[in-house]
Amino acid sequence: MSDTYSKIYRVIRRIPRGKVASYGQIARLAGFPNHARLVGYALHALRDDKDRSVPWWRVINARGEISLGDFSGADLQRALLEKEGVRFDLRGRVDMKRFGWKK
Repeated sequence: MSDTYSKIYRVIRRIPRGKVASYGQIARLAGFPNHARLVGYALHALRDDKDRSVPWWRVINARGEISLGDFSGADLQRALLEKEGVRFDLRGRVDMKRFGWKK
């Protein structure tokens, strides 16, 4: 695992249960401002069998939406967030003011 990805994963591990953070917020906190896509690449590189400690489902886009599109992982991500008490509106968005990680 690269040092860059390790820094990103350390930040993601700090997101509390029931809160979400945007890709851009994670990038900034990890020391990579303006590199939100880098966070996406790091999350894509996770392997379920060895990286279970990284709560990937707590990372959503800045609009409060899940960015996995129609991929079945989007349903899983939403279910995991709802299990933690995160609520979605009728458009499928999370209220970032209410559920956003204040860091």
